[in-house]
Amino acid sequence: MNKPEANSAVGDRPEGGVEQEPIYVTRTFLPPREEYLHWLDKAYASHVLTNNGPIHKELEESLRQRFQVPHLKLMANGTLALQLAIRALGLKGKVITTPFSYVATTSAILWEGCEPVFVDIDPKTCCIDPNLIEAAITPDTSAILATHVYGIPCDVEAINTIAKKHGLKVIYDAAHAFDVQYKGRSILQWGDASTLSFHATKLFHTVEGGAVVLHDAEADHRLRLLRSFGHVHDEHFTLGMNAKMSEVHAAMGMAILPHMDRIMAERKQLTLRYDELLAGAPVERPVVPAHTDYNYAYYPVILRDLAIREALLSALAAEGIHGRRYFFPSLDTLPYVQSKPCPNSHALADRTICLPLFNGMEVDTQQRIAQGIQSFFKLALQH
Repeated sequence: MNKPEANSAVGDRPEGGVEQEPIYVTRTFLPPREEYLHWLDKAYASHVLTNNGPIHKELEESLRQRFQVPHLKLMANGTLALQLAIRALGLKGKVITTPFSYVATTSAILWEGCEPVFVDIDPKTCCIDPNLIEAAITPDTSAILATHVYGIPCDVEAINTIAKKHGLKVIYDAAHAFDVQYKGRSILQWGDASTLSFHATKLFHTVEGGAVVLHDAEADHRLRLLRSFGHVHDEHFTLGMNAKMSEVHAAMGMAILPHMDRIMAERKQLTLRYDELLAGAPVERPVVPAHTDYNYAYYPVILRDLAIREALLSALAAEGIHGRRYFFPSLDTLPYVQSKPCPNSHALADRTICLPLFNGMEVDTQQRIAQGIQSFFKLALQH
């Protein structure tokens, strides 16, 4: 098949040539203004805007109970959550990790003075392949840092077995995995630590923010010190930084939290509709493991090759439909790391896009996207 032209039409334009409104890959969910203002009024009344204020404490405890975990600490963002989880667990030396994730997964390891060791991924789930982990373990290895890609759970049972056998810590980058459950348990209950991102593009957000889940009380105590300059009142214990979440950000989280069940139910329906609308199109989807209660955070599709991926993105963009290469590039190709090639990760980085998916997406918007994709492939087959 010849490469389709980048400017190939993917659907009929409206009559009169009127441009339709652009469709972006995500749109931040915002609660009703009065619900957010209710929480802001509490901050105004207390005159406390930061430093572990009452709204911050309420959100922290609400999330801890929601996930049924022993310790949860809010953070200013998801990257700091990763960095401080690494530091709270005292990781040194080499950390086995995935090349198919957002760059923060790798940069946090490097920022904390550790060395990332990339292990290739399972092409079905897009998560780290546990069958390749043991071969990468050396006496300098201290941990495994794996990502629940698109909220799809890693093989947590296999990773747990390997970690126990070799005395390694396990951190899960769960930036996409809010409310995901595996075998009836929150995915955050696995490993020594899990980190969450509450960035405005995420399923649940606080505009900017994140959290660290820990299962050890001593590590959680270290984390609290690390988050707040390393001191309590005027008594200093350790080197720390300012990674606290403000009351204004926590207020957004409290306003959104009651909507989460509805948000995920709606996204499930959007996902099922995409499945119907794209039936017959030559695209693959990552596999969600059995016994998983998924959160429908993203709608990734895997294409035949790089040329098709780039041509489809260009053709859709010409019609105001903006997908995203996510994740791209494969992190083992970053200019500041050294790694053996990870061919599965390279292939998926070249072939995968996430389609627009957001709450409030109307049926005709999804139909426009799907029609664009189906028309693209129909045209491609003619060449």
